[in-house]
Amino acid sequence: MALPQRHRLRGHRVFERIYRKAPRLHGTAMVLRVWPSEARLLPPQERNHPCSPWRCAVVVSAKVSKLAVQRNRLRRLLHAHLLEQPIVSAQPIWLLISLKPGSPDLPPEQLLGECRHLLHKAGLTP
Repeated sequence: MALPQRHRLRGHRVFERIYRKAPRLHGTAMVLRVWPSEARLLPPQERNHPCSPWRCAVVVSAKVSKLAVQRNRLRRLLHAHLLEQPIVSAQPIWLLISLKPGSPDLPPEQLLGECRHLLHKAGLTP
């Protein structure tokens, strides 16, 4: 299941800002970056949409798995998990989850548990 349009993080300027400036929370299988939303960095067509409380992108590189099917499966798994989680923030935020090599070898429960732990560590879940 893909994230709804209002929760998708898009635009190369957004990704550049998050990669350069956002603090990182490391887990064994993933890295979570959290950054306050900056609407001026979004692509022009998305600036006019109502601001959602959070936007997210899940990055699964070819270093994680050479198989696109496996990368997409991991991405969909995390998207579904994020939609089930009640993400709470005082201001709109952007999330960037990058999977590390070796994460496809983990059972889904462990991967989702780590995601839950990192979100809690960032103060985004109760």
